Amino acid sequence: MIFIRMIIDKYQCLYMKKLTAVAMILLCYIDIIDTTFTKPPRFSKRSIHRLQRLCSRLAKSYSRIVVQSYCRLVATAILALSTAATSWSQPSKAAIKPVNFAEVRFDDAFWKPRMDKVASVTVPVCITYTEEKTGRIRNFDRAAGKLDGPHEGIFYDDSDVFKALEAMAYTLKIQPNAAIEKKADEWIDKIAAAQQADGYLNTYYTVTGIEKRWTDMGMHEMYCAGHLIEAAVAYYNATGKRKLLDVAIRYADHLDALFGPGKKDWVPGHQEIELALVKLYHTTGDQRYLKLSNWLLEERGKGLGKGYTWDNKSWGGVNYCQDNVPVKDISDITGHAVRAMYMYTGMADVAAELPGAGYEAALQRVWEDVVGRNM
Repeated sequence: MIFIRMIIDKYQCLYMKKLTAVAMILLCYIDIIDTTFTKPPRFSKRSIHRLQRLCSRLAKSYSRIVVQSYCRLVATAILALSTAATSWSQPSKAAIKPVNFAEVRFDDAFWKPRMDKVASVTVPVCITYTEEKTGRIRNFDRAAGKLDGPHEGIFYDDSDVFKALEAMAYTLKIQPNAAIEKKADEWIDKIAAAQQADGYLNTYYTVTGIEKRWTDMGMHEMYCAGHLIEAAVAYYNATGKRKLLDVAIRYADHLDALFGPGKKDWVPGHQEIELALVKLYHTTGDQRYLKLSNWLLEERGKGLGKGYTWDNKSWGGVNYCQDNVPVKDISDITGHAVRAMYMYTGMADVAAELPGAGYEAALQRVWEDVVGRNM
């Protein structure tokens, strides 16, 4: 990261006078990487040259928006892809063990006020939108048989409830709030009531026709399941309450019983479940979840994917959802950016636990492609 620091020092006086905070964020990310990993990522001369050219463009730019956009792009890429690119080179697992967010405290002048604002303003707005301005919570009541009527919203709306719950969990550690915790517990009761006897939990298919579940790989069932798991782990870490975690475990057990070697093939049209299963493994110690995550990654690129995502050629077909080649053979970044980053994160997480999984070289190639060709 030394060369990045040198670039910032060289050009900050030219283009960062009004954007000192952005520079601080970038340097903060670099500090995190430098102190977390024992070996820095391997940057090629081409990558370094590209970053230098990028900063030169920034220095000559008079557009505040352009400067901010590029800075955010650089910061995000460095943090996310450096994390992925370095995880397998660590001398021991202890060097890359995830830190539980509940064990971290912020008391600085930059992040803490923004985190407080999220807790006091953003999360309450999300609660109102989820509960009152959309039918997302009502869908769980319908799935539990407590409310009549059709499913409201789009088929992946469950995920937004789980994302909101995860945010509520994070903020409870920043600003303990009895009202928000009570609201989260109310939602969790509704979610638990909607879970099927076999562990399945998806309001869209429960309400519109349970017989259609697991028939279209593009319908975000595992995506929603992944966000449920992430919310459950976060809420357990924040409060110690297990109800949502137990719901997530039952759903994960449902997945493990249905999918895997010698069972039903499945290629998630929207990745997310892979990294979530590793989080569940970290929380429970159950190796089945780690193995299932690895298996789901290995399902890609074999021509097994089917569903509306694959059928929509205008989106790019297999490239859109990174199902064009086996993940070990990935050479460049393709398709839907969010799906790609979920997948790369899952690959890095699995590689950290299973060094023999063989994802290291692929992630390194992706890093070089992003930095060397796409920035």
